[in-house]
Amino acid sequence: MADIPEHELEETRAALAPTLTATAAILPWVAKPTKARFDPKLNERWIAASKRLALAWSERHGAGIEDIRPAVFSLYAVALETTDADCLRLGEALASATDLLEEGTPSPRLIAAMSAAIECLGEADGLEHVSFAERTKHFVGRLEANVNAPGANERSAVLDQLFVDEASETIQLMRDALAALPPDAYALATESIKLAQQAELLEIWGIMHLARQLSETIRNYAAELDSAPIRAQVESELSQLSSTIAAVNR
Repeated sequence: MADIPEHELEETRAALAPTLTATAAILPWVAKPTKARFDPKLNERWIAASKRLALAWSERHGAGIEDIRPAVFSLYAVALETTDADCLRLGEALASATDLLEEGTPSPRLIAAMSAAIECLGEADGLEHVSFAERTKHFVGRLEANVNAPGANERSAVLDQLFVDEASETIQLMRDALAALPPDAYALATESIKLAQQAELLEIWGIMHLARQLSETIRNYAAELDSAPIRAQVESELSQLSSTIAAVNR
């Protein structure tokens, strides 16, 4: 390979000089750690409150439903301490969504928006996540749009019938699990929770509450399902749930 003439090397060095100088100037800034926006202890409380809300939300078809509002306001209390506009808007949006949840009128889209927002809060960096502000604005927008959306939704007879068909199969699976020796508490609990979630998505609130009630009964008496009084109670709740499902499309 031929040697590069000296004058060409000098021209190349001269052309690269501004770039090298600029790079050298920013290297100290790149190496320097980013300054935290919030007090570390405040961020720890935010992360703890976010975990509490995530746990309550994940258990909302059972005992967790009672802790959703306290968990939201625990998070909102930390948001007030941050004095950050994005945090405050998120706390307010979650509180408004929780009001609709407790009124028994949340739409499937609102449930999805709450699920997405609460999942986003689970990031390990908490308030210091590099995309926190951007993500918060996005989820606040989704929550506010669904909170303010008209409440009237037309029901679909086709979807209702599909639900009835699938729910009837679920009821039979639960009857089989109860009839097993010993009764299959895990299958009973799993199917009742799944049924509650399906009913919630379709806004069939009566069935959702009955399925939640059955799930709670199974959870409380899982070790006693082979006793006659408990078996009779579960069979009664299954029968009530079955008759309510059958009435959906009438």
